[in-house]
Amino acid sequence: MTQQSDRRILKFPAVHPCEYVSPVTLLRDLISLSREINDYQLKVVAIHKRHARETIRQIGLLLIFFEEVWDRCRSSLPDSVVLCFSELHIALQKFRYLLEDCTREGVRLWVLMKCERISTEFRILIRAIATALDVLPLDSIDVPIEVRELVELVAKQAHKAKFDVDPDDELAARSVLSILNQFENGVSPNPNDLRRVLDHLQIRSWNECNDEIKFLDEEIDLESSDGYDREVLLLSSLVGFMSYCRAVMFDAVDGRSTNRLEARYDSEVLSCLNPEDFRCPISLEIMTDPVTVSTGQTYDRSSIQKWLRAGHSTCPKTGEKLTNTELVSNTALRKLIRQFYSDNRIPVAETGNRNRDITRTNLSGSPAAAEAMKMLANFLVGKLAEGTDEEKNKAAFEIKLLAKSNIFNRSYLADAGTIPYLLKLLPSTDPSTQLNAMTALLNLSKHSRSKMLIVESSGLDLILNVLGEGITVESRQIAAATLFYLCSVEEYRKLIGEIPNAISSLVELIRIGTHRGKKNAVVAIYGLLLLPENHQRVLAAGAAPLLVDLLASSERSDLITDSLAVLERLGEKPDGTMAILCTSALPLFVGILRSSTSRAAKEHCVSLLLSLCINGGAEVIAILQKTASLMPSLYSLLTEGTSRASKKASSLLSILHEFHNPSSPGLLTQAVRQERIVHVQ
Repeated sequence: MTQQSDRRILKFPAVHPCEYVSPVTLLRDLISLSREINDYQLKVVAIHKRHARETIRQIGLLLIFFEEVWDRCRSSLPDSVVLCFSELHIALQKFRYLLEDCTREGVRLWVLMKCERISTEFRILIRAIATALDVLPLDSIDVPIEVRELVELVAKQAHKAKFDVDPDDELAARSVLSILNQFENGVSPNPNDLRRVLDHLQIRSWNECNDEIKFLDEEIDLESSDGYDREVLLLSSLVGFMSYCRAVMFDAVDGRSTNRLEARYDSEVLSCLNPEDFRCPISLEIMTDPVTVSTGQTYDRSSIQKWLRAGHSTCPKTGEKLTNTELVSNTALRKLIRQFYSDNRIPVAETGNRNRDITRTNLSGSPAAAEAMKMLANFLVGKLAEGTDEEKNKAAFEIKLLAKSNIFNRSYLADAGTIPYLLKLLPSTDPSTQLNAMTALLNLSKHSRSKMLIVESSGLDLILNVLGEGITVESRQIAAATLFYLCSVEEYRKLIGEIPNAISSLVELIRIGTHRGKKNAVVAIYGLLLLPENHQRVLAAGAAPLLVDLLASSERSDLITDSLAVLERLGEKPDGTMAILCTSALPLFVGILRSSTSRAAKEHCVSLLLSLCINGGAEVIAILQKTASLMPSLYSLLTEGTSRASKKASSLLSILHEFHNPSSPGLLTQAVRQERIVHVQ
């Protein structure tokens, strides 16, 4: 059975049986398909219930026929029967896909809005079954008369079936459109109208509502990549509708575990988004449209298409033979890449004829979605201002989810006045409330205006209190991530650096935190180091030996790369070099340069070694010159490294060669002078 992740909803990639398929094989598949379809009677069908029930009933009758044929004459079927069975096989595949879509979690609203199309699909497929049964030579099949009558009954009923849109479904769809129109005109919908739609969809919990939003968001991403703006408009409106329902119509999140799961996801943002993991194995560039081939490897679409057009039939990375040339969009990876670009304010490169600039998320997907977001933001501010403790906690939880989605939501939530109220929740003694408020502020801090509002609302001290004394490690590591985003503003780097214990709290998190906590603390320190005045503060807090310990103990490439980036920054100044050399880490750096598969890690490593030579002098150069494994790594970087890494490797080689050959006076002095100029710049 085709997995949901491999197939778009309302797409029916049925496979026509091979011309030479064995009758036994074909009949066995027909029985299997019929049983699978019959099992759908046990599943919840909120929309098109009558159509699904009628289809399952008729195919249940066909199952009796197929099983009778299997028992009596499966190996002696005439070609005319096999041909009819092949047509039935195609129809049953499509029916299974259609029922799968109608019963999938999270698709009820979308299926409702597509009720006319789905009714048409039911009608087309039942007609296909009727046509195949009309020409089926029943007389040539050895089955009892009562079984033949069953088949004739199915054919007759299939011809008569109309499969018009269910009146209740049609009324519910019109209600949704009416509510969207109210949103667009700035009118708050009547809760009773919302409840009627949710009841029709059988959406009775926060989690079920959230599942709908997740599905719609995924469809928006897929439709945007395919260029279907009209579909995106409707999907965005439905996200606004369902987001409003989720926050307004449900008083509580289902289960306390949800907070934990969402918090873990949020706190992984900085630890998961490593650009080295996003590079196409062919082009070595960060992918803009990742697709997966039959071997399970992922490539950028344009790169793998060029590979296939060149006549290759193997996987470039593994060398395995490709069983087919289908390219399946890797939606999850594409969303992570876009998140990385969004968080770092980097425009996504244009591919094909469509501009995929992440700034599209500055805009709402539709006028209805925009107005729904405005109303929802004001509703949540009201709960934060005057609600009970439980209502405030849920409002913070809703804000963190909404702010995670896109820039537009962050903008409206910030402008509505959520930030001062969220900051007031940070001293809460309830772990869940503190965690939700801190995560909401993290997601909002990715927006430029939110950064200003956080600082102007005296939020730095409150965030730093969570960083140093948060109730949970999760809250502390999210506070570190928030500081990372605030550090993108030069003025705030200075403010944070001057606050007592700010940097030492980040260093302490490196010492005691989880992988995510260490990662967030390291990148926050890197952001602070962009201001020269913070250099000495970071050294005084004892960051250098801790970072070296991280390199020695961590197996995570992203944490190694980020730690090297901070050490590179520290090593650019003599006091930083001395602090690093005191850890006796030179062999460790050389080992990473030799063994790492990360281009970024190699670049940081060679730059760090060069700084240590420049600032550490002859003693450091002598040690490196005697390290046999260093030279091959440096020569490799000359041809295979990035432009910057190649230049650094060239300078380091010049220094090492001069040290080995004193008869070339002046080269060392010249190389050192040139690199010091680069450091100053």
